[in-house]
Amino acid sequence: SYRAVSRRLACGDVEGRLEAIFGRVRAIQAKSGRFDMLLCVGNFFGSTSEAEWAEYRTGAKKAPIPTYVLGANNQDTLSYFPDVSGCELAENITYLGRRGVYSGCSGLQIAYLSGTEAQQQPAPAHSFSAKDVAELKTSLLSTPNFRGVDILLTSPWPRDVGTFANSAGEIDTKKCGSKLVSDLAASLKPRYHFAALEKAYYERLPYRNHMVLQETPQHVTRFIALADVGNTSKKKYLYAFSIVPMSSMDPAELVKQPQDVTENPYRKLKKEAPKSKAPLSAEEEPACQFFFDLNKHQGKKRPSDGKERGDSQPKQAKKPPQPTGPCWFCLASPEVEKHLVVSIGTHCYLALAKGGLSPDHVLILPIGHYQSVVDLSSEVLEEVTKYKAALKEFFRSKGKRYVLFERNYRSQHLQLQVIPVPLDLCTSEDIKEAFITQAQEQQIELLEIPEHSDIAQVAQPGTPYFYVELDTGEKLFHRIRGRFPLQFGRCVLASEALLAQPQRADWRQCAAQRPEEAAQARAFRREFEPFDFSLRD
Repeated sequence: SYRAVSRRLACGDVEGRLEAIFGRVRAIQAKSGRFDMLLCVGNFFGSTSEAEWAEYRTGAKKAPIPTYVLGANNQDTLSYFPDVSGCELAENITYLGRRGVYSGCSGLQIAYLSGTEAQQQPAPAHSFSAKDVAELKTSLLSTPNFRGVDILLTSPWPRDVGTFANSAGEIDTKKCGSKLVSDLAASLKPRYHFAALEKAYYERLPYRNHMVLQETPQHVTRFIALADVGNTSKKKYLYAFSIVPMSSMDPAELVKQPQDVTENPYRKLKKEAPKSKAPLSAEEEPACQFFFDLNKHQGKKRPSDGKERGDSQPKQAKKPPQPTGPCWFCLASPEVEKHLVVSIGTHCYLALAKGGLSPDHVLILPIGHYQSVVDLSSEVLEEVTKYKAALKEFFRSKGKRYVLFERNYRSQHLQLQVIPVPLDLCTSEDIKEAFITQAQEQQIELLEIPEHSDIAQVAQPGTPYFYVELDTGEKLFHRIRGRFPLQFGRCVLASEALLAQPQRADWRQCAAQRPEEAAQARAFRREFEPFDFSLRD
């Protein structure tokens, strides 16, 4: 089928240097052939624009390519834009307007927002407000079967765009840019998003627009910030790209995920957004109706009718398998360091971690020999859940939240590591961000999975995996397919982003003498006693 491939150019702040930008465009077209349009973000006009601009405004000179520009970002250049709703400024040069959507004859959709984020109300003419962003979002999101736009043009960067991504150099993406632009990008899901104003070039790694395993796969977004035209540092200010309109693309091709795709940097915004009451389409049934099969590409879903699991019977109580050799964690084993045990239930027990990250770092362990959570019988799993609830209540009473992780890789006996983190030190989002960021740095794909799901839904028995669980129920999961750093969980928690004790990443460096360990266990047992259900049951 015929597909209209558009060849576009995007550029950063022109600052009135019209001869420089149009000269560069002519040179590129002479070398590489014709482009369809030039899209300009940032400041198109500068303080010394008048003489150069007069030649184009009067028709003495003409732009070599249809050029579309955003509006003023400051009071000084407002006078160049006579009509706020958009107009032709000169032959081949068009001001798009304050906000809206430009649709070319090819079907390409370009959303745009002029100006910078307003710092006062009412918003000045060169700024946009939350109302502007809400109206632009509504105009698009209300269209039937909206999947996203092809291109988004803004002058400011979106705040936090560097989260989970490659470095933006000297630009601090947590402080720079606009939160409203982040909100707009999160909702409009552009395939390309261009911005400027920071006099820097930054091509972010592409990011996902869906929650893996929870939503139908969607296309990725590429954010590109461009420098100012003719800058002396030779930073890139002009970007050439080819794009087929989303409306003309094969859906499977559109949602292909590149190798270097990252988590969505605006995930927090998406979570905070009020839940839509719109009816669900057949493709977007609630995630709880599916089991998740990580063995299939892109985490495709399979129906939860029970048949796929091998049998439709509930898990029967079964005797745990016997260890093949001595086990340090089977409670009946002589190898167990019993002075570290702080609570014993019917099926599980609690012990202080040897060489713990903190004095109250504990392990939840099954009394019998089970390799992983996936292998547990229903009674053991039920008691694990009771220990988690008791620990949550205990740590919250001390102003802490716990982080739990399991590494089912090069281990014989299930160990659920439970590490408390002070509530005032970081939020649950900070903890997830630290794990995902450090995983990406090591080419580990750590995915967020639904809070209501359990690990048995995403991993078959015998499958190596690593997973993290917060006391809020939020979970991150990695299916281990090759090598995996054994101390990864500890390293993330010990890192500067969280507990800031990198020297404690290796438990062997933290092991204490037996009398000290026994004293710590006694202290923990005493404090935990009011919360310990095993003493009451």
